[in-house]
Amino acid sequence: MYDKISKRAKELEKDTADFLCDLIRTPSFSGKEKDVIELIKAKMLKEGFDEVKIDGLGNVIGRIGNGKKVIAFDAHIDTVYAGEMSLWDFDPFTPEIKDGKVWGRGSVDQKGGMASMVYAGKMIKELGLNKDYTIYFTGTVMEEDCDGLCWQYIINEEKIKPEMVVITEPTNMNIYRGHRGRMEIMVNIKGFSCHGSAPERGDNAIYKISRIALEIENLNDRLAHDEFLGKGSVCVTQVFFSSPSQCAVPDAASIQLDRRLTYGETKESAVAEVKEAARIAGYPDAHVEVLKYEEKAFTGLVYPTEKYFPTWKIPEDSVYLKDAVFAYKKILKLEPKVDKWTFSTNGVAIAGMHGIPCIGLGPGNEVLAHMPNENSPVEHLSECAAVYAGLVYKMNNP
Repeated sequence: MYDKISKRAKELEKDTADFLCDLIRTPSFSGKEKDVIELIKAKMLKEGFDEVKIDGLGNVIGRIGNGKKVIAFDAHIDTVYAGEMSLWDFDPFTPEIKDGKVWGRGSVDQKGGMASMVYAGKMIKELGLNKDYTIYFTGTVMEEDCDGLCWQYIINEEKIKPEMVVITEPTNMNIYRGHRGRMEIMVNIKGFSCHGSAPERGDNAIYKISRIALEIENLNDRLAHDEFLGKGSVCVTQVFFSSPSQCAVPDAASIQLDRRLTYGETKESAVAEVKEAARIAGYPDAHVEVLKYEEKAFTGLVYPTEKYFPTWKIPEDSVYLKDAVFAYKKILKLEPKVDKWTFSTNGVAIAGMHGIPCIGLGPGNEVLAHMPNENSPVEHLSECAAVYAGLVYKMNNP
């Protein structure tokens, strides 16, 4: 059966690549995904999915099967903007297939995974690979703005809680079993304004926040390390201030931090470390807060969440990981590299918040995510579709 799956995926390779092109030429920035969601819904229905719906946040959820056991495949379908257009060799939303690759914004991050998922679903139906499971295929929104928010909604509001989820973010055809978590933190400090001609009369908030920033730099060197996920990290990413005028001493200043959390680090431990850095800098009165996300989905819904996205990894002896490796070897006749993502995914909610095991496998190289001239190999699309379908077959035939 595995050879049959592989052969059929290869036959569908051009169709899969063409569908990815359709996805790329339909821009879908965070909070503006409506058109691509409708496109995916129509495609799922055309390819024979048993049911397709769009939930209150705007996620498209396709279903195959009616079994008591539940698994899911996930792809976020929002993308970042193109950025500086002069850095692109072509229009990022006019996709091309050349040199064995699909070129365009979202080809890697991560509409390629969506295209492979849909054609995996087509093969699961065609070849009768599923008998025991309800399988959900989710095209999720707002991940680039707030990873995991979509799955917080799916789990908490749609009451869908699979036993396992395959995340189709790019892995360069490796199998991933975890990644660091992250937080967005703001450090605020007050000063006292006065005329810039006599700065000694005031208390310059920029000087104060600068000293804290230097301690944050030092903090980065002493964060925890995990043998698999690596070291935690922290860096200043934005600086803000307020002042009565350009000729006045600033009366308040803030820095925003990107904090990456390795295994064992928590929201509480990370906040405490930043507060200690501020104390070492001489400002124990600095206010440290975890930011919130409260943007509106294209449906009009606001679903607030704290910007704390927990670390996760599944154990090396996980039965789901073993099944994924088995299917990969049967389909591709290769031994997969089992590794981790550098960036963050919806796994922060699925696994990090809710403890649902996740496996990562997706087309394209994550190094190309958010880059100009983004591209994904066409063969990755069919290979992923085949492994997804093969994994379903393996789980139905243990």
